[in-house]
Amino acid sequence: MSETLTFAPLTSRALIALSGPDWRDFLQGLITQDVETLAAGEARFGALLTPQGRLLYDLFVVGREDGCWLDVLAEHRAAIVQRLTMYRLRAKVQIAADETAVAALFAARPGEGRGPGSDSAWAPASAGALGAWVADPRLPALGWRGYGVEPPTGAMIADEAARDAAKLELGVPGPADWGSDKTYPIEANFDLLNGIDFQKGCFIGQETTSRMKRRGQIKSRMLPIEFEGPAPAVGAEVLAGAIRAGVVTSTGEDRAIALMRLDRAEGASLTVEGRPATLERPGWLLEGLGQAVA
Repeated sequence: MSETLTFAPLTSRALIALSGPDWRDFLQGLITQDVETLAAGEARFGALLTPQGRLLYDLFVVGREDGCWLDVLAEHRAAIVQRLTMYRLRAKVQIAADETAVAALFAARPGEGRGPGSDSAWAPASAGALGAWVADPRLPALGWRGYGVEPPTGAMIADEAARDAAKLELGVPGPADWGSDKTYPIEANFDLLNGIDFQKGCFIGQETTSRMKRRGQIKSRMLPIEFEGPAPAVGAEVLAGAIRAGVVTSTGEDRAIALMRLDRAEGASLTVEGRPATLERPGWLLEGLGQAVA
């Protein structure tokens, strides 16, 4: 195994187990992601939206032989179980909290090595009968998510903060950036991170989400910014001259994620808390937008 691989328990995440003959049909009509073709040992990224189309809860759907796991924010698990139970009606589906631990395996320096699925050190060893490794469905550089697994031999052990820092270096937003019932999934780049299947049938919030996609004119997106000095406060304004161009949603040592107005940010001299800031354009985002943010 490459010494650049890092194993981090994701203590902020928790699992919900779905099983029963109707679990696919039940989930298919609720979330942004297709589960009809989900195979055991595969994960897909998605969300449960409000009827108005705003992000309520992010989730990973992990296929199992007898159903699926929903990998969700631990602090939201009870509320999600309650909401799913409310939607269940007569569907033959069982919904229960599952205490299997969640972890991540990733490159200590994003961009090193090859992505999962190749014959490289990215491929973790077998997790055993009770565990599972699945490729992170958002980006290859995010590595693998593990469920009920032990650290592979040779991996460095880190905490979740290291995982968050690696994700920030890639410019990938997370739950701290979009909150709950505040942001549209396309603003949080779910469309570019394989979080929305626009070919599937209806789901909660689908009308607004599809309309934003069809119009193709997204005013705001979450993008990384670089700065010098101390991290700006969450909620700090990013200015283009005297005009508000964005707002900081999460921070790290030398960069942050901000929800940016694209028309105001492009080509502008930006500042945050009176200091110069530089807008980053990750390769995955440029590729997804067809170089629209240049």
